[in-house]
Amino acid sequence: MDDTMDKGTALVLGATGGIGGAVARRLLRGGWAVRALRRAGPGVAPGVAPHMTPQPAPAAGDIAWMQGDAMDAAAVARAAAGCDVIVHAVNPPGYSRWAQLVLPMLRNAIAAAENEGALLVVPGSFYNFGPDAFPLIAEEAPQHPLTRKGRVRVQADEALRACAARGRARVLTVRAGDYFGPGAGNNWFGQGLVKPGRPVTRILVPNDPGVGHQWAYLPDVAETMAALIARRAGLAPFAAFHMAGHWDPDGATLARAIADAVRRRGGALPATRRFPWWAAMLAAPFDVTMREVLEMRYLWRTPLRLDNRKLVALLGAEPHTPLERAVECTLEGLGCLPPTAPGAAAETAAPGRRPARGQ
Repeated sequence: MDDTMDKGTALVLGATGGIGGAVARRLLRGGWAVRALRRAGPGVAPGVAPHMTPQPAPAAGDIAWMQGDAMDAAAVARAAAGCDVIVHAVNPPGYSRWAQLVLPMLRNAIAAAENEGALLVVPGSFYNFGPDAFPLIAEEAPQHPLTRKGRVRVQADEALRACAARGRARVLTVRAGDYFGPGAGNNWFGQGLVKPGRPVTRILVPNDPGVGHQWAYLPDVAETMAALIARRAGLAPFAAFHMAGHWDPDGATLARAIADAVRRRGGALPATRRFPWWAAMLAAPFDVTMREVLEMRYLWRTPLRLDNRKLVALLGAEPHTPLERAVECTLEGLGCLPPTAPGAAAETAAPGRRPARGQ
């Protein structure tokens, strides 16, 4: 993907997380000045629970780190002063506090973007959509979700559209499947299929048998966002794009890719088991997070996909890292495989490119 984007200053909210860290690194490589907020010491992400593994602070010394919290409107405004782009990539870990935190954090980013006349970049997902938009979802499909988390996403989307309509800031949202990538543990790959920091001896598959699922490799998402940011002058005030990412056609392809990566490194073949939904059901009456996990189970029972034809029409191709390499880099980054070389930065390798709705 062309790396000759015009330079500027970007604030990345959530730079110690998976997608925020990937976008921050990509913008740094493109010559941007990058700022970020953090609440405490290096590598501590806002709201990260003690048992979670946050993304290491990217490119130490190159990001201008500022003290603050995405829930603090004044701190966000200070950090955003003079910025051309604000990337809002911060989310509460897990599902339990979404309703209390997602919209206030987004409103702070919107206010800062409007104050600076900046482009506000927001990663999205397929949570916004309900069965009337399935199975292949276009950017402007109706948003009628059946879940609480989906309704929060719809409210966020409405707030972003209202921001663009007011004309003081522009909005870019890139929707993708379930994230995976180096160092990103707060997702299904890193907290469901495998366990960060441990050799892979077991893979838990959440899909119903034969049901496909869409995944998004974080460096590919970051590359896509960078390419769209470079074209921001030609985008609509509210611009939404969908990524195809990696399509797992039978719900087991990703598990096989994980097992193959382990075997290539000389490990024993991991056991593959179905995710214990029964245990989540037993815990749900006593655990808010488990109740929210169960509410989102439809994503593993329904083969829905995001249609990337609009993205491909603009960029010519979607950034796409082959699944074998993406899985191996992810397992290395999670500490599940030893690195291939000391200090290797696997995710920085140039990704391939794919046509519309490639597999």
